Amino acid sequence: MLFVHAHPDDESITTGGSIARYAAEGAHVTVVTCTLGEEGEIIPAELAELGSWAGDQLGGYRAGELAAAGRALGWTEHRYLGGIGRWRDSGMAGTPSAEHPRAFARGDADDQTGQLLAILDELRPEVLVTYDAHGGYGHPDHIRAHEITTAAFRRAGHVSRLFHTVTSRAATMRGLAALRRDPPPRLRVPADDELPTTPDDGITTRVDVTAHREAKFAALRAHATQVSVVGECFALSNEIAQPVPDTEYYVLADGPRADADTDLFGGLRP
Repeated sequence: MLFVHAHPDDESITTGGSIARYAAEGAHVTVVTCTLGEEGEIIPAELAELGSWAGDQLGGYRAGELAAAGRALGWTEHRYLGGIGRWRDSGMAGTPSAEHPRAFARGDADDQTGQLLAILDELRPEVLVTYDAHGGYGHPDHIRAHEITTAAFRRAGHVSRLFHTVTSRAATMRGLAALRRDPPPRLRVPADDELPTTPDDGITTRVDVTAHREAKFAALRAHATQVSVVGECFALSNEIAQPVPDTEYYVLADGPRADADTDLFGGLRP
């Protein structure tokens, strides 16, 4: 199976438990990261000068964090789309970073699709995972990752299923309710409608990652420039608490429906 993510830390936040679970079960798990996340905000004050507004060394630092997260999750291998540093974090739409000549979201989509297709043809995964058409929360790089993954899936012809990673509305509401009963120090628990979620009636596949929560939390801690782990939740630089459910959620975007809605490989493996 192969996961396509836009920036370092995306893989751990949205699919870390699934990566750890399937790797532990013996699947060949590959993660493709499209940029180095150079435009990310930095949580530790002592690392602030790594930022794009200063030394512009954050990308290289985050590559080290990503490698540590990979060790925690146990994936089989990792690739950078087009090679490390080929595409740069675009930042949010309308910001100066979006106009950088290597910005992922303004790059040639056919070129990027071809780079991903070459990986698919080499590794021949049965299952491919990326974001939905909105990119989860609208980041231009997430949307571009969705676009090129969808195009590469269709051109490859040998990948059985394409999934979108999504966030369950019901699970998020339960997690936020628990956080309100026992508020995490230093973090703000958001209102129910502040976090992007997907209605549960559209979710097709629920992967139980209970046994791999520690691996997921270890991977989140590895991304220390971007993520703070506090108890059983995490936060980005905005210090908004986000729950970590025992299940990760997916929508089957293309391919045959699984014979079980609890396994991305359902019916594909002996």
